[in-house]
Amino acid sequence: MASYSTDASAGMASAETLAAPCAGCHGTNGSSHGPATPTIAGITQEYFMSSMKDYVSGERKSTVMDRIAKGYSEEEMKVMADYFAAQKIVRYKQDVDAELAKKGRALFQNYCEKCHEEDGYLADGIGVMAGQTMDYLRFMVADFFTGDREWSKKQKKKMKALMDDHGQEGYEAVIHYAGSKM
Repeated sequence: MASYSTDASAGMASAETLAAPCAGCHGTNGSSHGPATPTIAGITQEYFMSSMKDYVSGERKSTVMDRIAKGYSEEEMKVMADYFAAQKIVRYKQDVDAELAKKGRALFQNYCEKCHEEDGYLADGIGVMAGQTMDYLRFMVADFFTGDREWSKKQKKKMKALMDDHGQEGYEAVIHYAGSKM
């Protein structure tokens, strides 16, 4: 396993030490199997940093991450961002409705693929959908629609179109599809 330790003369803890408290919610090495927390293993450094900065500033609402993020310096966040970007994602099997997932695949390709690329496994500056827990995905959809989470103009247009065209059942189908990804 590669070492992500920082220069000891810098007086900062190793990446493993900085990231260890994250395991309680985000799973070992950032692969979550908890209902309300995302997998952060394999996310881009850019997305990790922007998320943490948004928690610190209050731009991104949360139950605890705003307080946790304030406990890290920007340099520590960068070390953690590199650490989590290098982690291999472990996706846990979920109970999905195969028919809903099949319907969700077509909806995903039409409404989500441009932002959540490579079938949801890659996202340029936004979160990865593939293999996230379905409960987490439901929370995120709700947060967007209640205004607790901001979305770009393009995201807003696509997400509202999915809701207008297919309603909550369309979202549930996409969630089952993304949750079925291993």
